[in-house]
Amino acid sequence: MTSRASLSGRMRNGFRDMDDQSQKEEAGEGGAGERIARWADGRLGPYSLIRAKARRVFPDHWSFLLGEICLYSFIVIIVTGIYLTLYFHPSMKEVQYDGSYMPLRGQTVSEAFNSTMHLSFDVRGGLLIRQAHHWAALVFIGAMLVHMLRVFFTGAFRKPREFQWLFGFLLLVLGMFGGLTGYDLPDDLLSGTGLAVVNGTILSIPIVGTYLSMFLFGGEFPGGELVARFNTIHVLIIPALMVGLLVAHLILLLHHKHTQYPGPGRSNKNVVGLPLKVRAVKSAGFFFLVAGVIFAVAALVQINPIWLYGPYHVDQVSAGSQPDWYMGVADGLLRVMPGWEIDFWGHTLALDNLIPLVAGVGLFLAMGAYPFIESWATGDDRDQHLLDRPRNRPVRTALGVAWISFYLVALIGAANDIIATRFHVSVESVTWAVRIGLFVAPVAAYAVAKRFALGLQRSDRDKVLHGRESGVIKRLPHGEFVEVHEPLGREELHLLTQHEQYTPIAPGSNGDAGGPGAGIGLARRLRVRFSRALYGEGTQIPKPTTREYQEIAHERPH
Repeated sequence: MTSRASLSGRMRNGFRDMDDQSQKEEAGEGGAGERIARWADGRLGPYSLIRAKARRVFPDHWSFLLGEICLYSFIVIIVTGIYLTLYFHPSMKEVQYDGSYMPLRGQTVSEAFNSTMHLSFDVRGGLLIRQAHHWAALVFIGAMLVHMLRVFFTGAFRKPREFQWLFGFLLLVLGMFGGLTGYDLPDDLLSGTGLAVVNGTILSIPIVGTYLSMFLFGGEFPGGELVARFNTIHVLIIPALMVGLLVAHLILLLHHKHTQYPGPGRSNKNVVGLPLKVRAVKSAGFFFLVAGVIFAVAALVQINPIWLYGPYHVDQVSAGSQPDWYMGVADGLLRVMPGWEIDFWGHTLALDNLIPLVAGVGLFLAMGAYPFIESWATGDDRDQHLLDRPRNRPVRTALGVAWISFYLVALIGAANDIIATRFHVSVESVTWAVRIGLFVAPVAAYAVAKRFALGLQRSDRDKVLHGRESGVIKRLPHGEFVEVHEPLGREELHLLTQHEQYTPIAPGSNGDAGGPGAGIGLARRLRVRFSRALYGEGTQIPKPTTREYQEIAHERPH
C-alpha cells in the first residue's frame, strides 16, 4: 500500500511539473532560441509553412538537375559579383596605369579598366573570383537554355505552368542582357568593339534609334557615362528583376507540384519521388558540386584576358573578336546579312542591321509564345502533370529541332573569320554557306526530326502488338520458321500506350463545346490550320487499340 501511494504521488507531481513547464512555455519562459522561434513563427509562419510542405515528394530524374544548375550557378554569380563590386570603379575618367602588368604601364586607361587590372593582378584571389563570375554566367545561361529546351520537348509548359515557362523565358533573356552589360564593364578593346556593333544595331531602329543610343551612352558613342550606366543596369536592375522572377518561379513550382515522367503508378493526381528531406540533402550536395566545378574551371581555364586586348580606343578594332556564345546568334546574323539600305523621305533605313535585329528578336519571341499558341490550337484546358515523350509529339519536336538548327547556324556565322583562317577558305565562302544554311538547315532538321519521331512511334506500336524480339527461332508444323516474340511487361506496355493522342479541331467546332458563329474569321481559320498541322493526318502513328492487341496476342506463337 505504501509503495502504491508513493507511486501515485510521484505521478501527480510529474503531471504537475509538466503543466508548470507548459505554462512556462506559453508564458515565454523557455530558452532564448525557443522564444525567438515562437516569435518568428507567430509573425512570419516559417515553421507552419515548412510543416505544410514537409510531406511533399519530388520526382527524381537527371534532367531535373538542369534547373538546379541554373539556380546554383546564379548563386555563384551573386556571391562573386558582390566581391567584385567592392573593387570595381565604374568610371570612364582617364588615368595612367601603373600596376603590376608591365606591358601596359604608363598608358592612359579608364578607371574601369584600371580597377579591373588591379583586381586581376594585385588583389589576392581577384582573378579567380573574376573568372569564376564569368564562367558562372556562361554556365547559367547555357543551363537555362538547355532547361528550357527540356521543358519544351517534354511539354512541361502546359497548363497550369504557362507562367512558369514565361518566367523562365524572361530569366533567360535577362541573363543574356546581364552577361552583355557585364562583359562591357572592363572597358577593354574587345568589349568596346562589341559595343560599337551594339550601337550600330540600335541606330538602325527607325525613329527612336538615335534617341536610344544617346540615352544609353550619355551622348555620341562611346560617350562618357557608358560604364556607369551599364554598371547600374548590371549590378542593380537586372539582378533585382531576376531574383523576383526566380522567387515567383519557385513559388509556382511549389504551388503546382513538380511534373514527372510517365510510368506505372504515376498520374496527374499524384507524384512519385523522394521525400523533401532526402531531396534537400541531395540538392545541397549538388550545389557544392556545381560551385566546385565552376571554381575549378575558373582556376584552370583563362577567360577574357583584358590585358591582352588593352584599353578601348574609338579608332581601334580588335581582330578576331567574338562575343560570348549566347550573343553569337545576333553577331552571326549581322555578319552574314548583305549591306542593304533604303533611302526614303531623306532618311536611310539600314536593313543590314534592322533585319538581323528583327530576326533575332522574333526567334526568341517564338520560343516564349509557343506554349500559348499550342494551348490555343489544341483547346486543351486540363491540368497536365505528366510529361510527354518527345516522340509522341512529332511536330512539336521537329519545331524545336528546327529552332536549334537555326540558332547553331547563326552561331557558326559569328565565327566566319576564324573558320576562314583556320581552314584556309575565303570569308565569302563561309558567309554564303551560312546564308544558305539559315534557310535550308531548319527545313531539313524539321523533316528529319519529324520522320525520326514517327519512326520511333511506329517501332513502339510494333513492340506493343508483336512483343520484343527474343532471338529464338521456332519451326511451325507446316515447315515455316518464325522468330518467337516475347510479350512486353505491364510497365513497358503502360509506358508505350499511356499518352493521349489529340485530334485536330474541326472547321465547324470551337475546340471545346462548339457554338454558333464558330468557323468564321481569320483567327478561326488559323487555329484550325495550326491544329491540323500539329495533330492532323501524317503527324502521328495511331496507338494500337485493345482489340488489336488481344487479337494479335491470341495469334502469337508460343
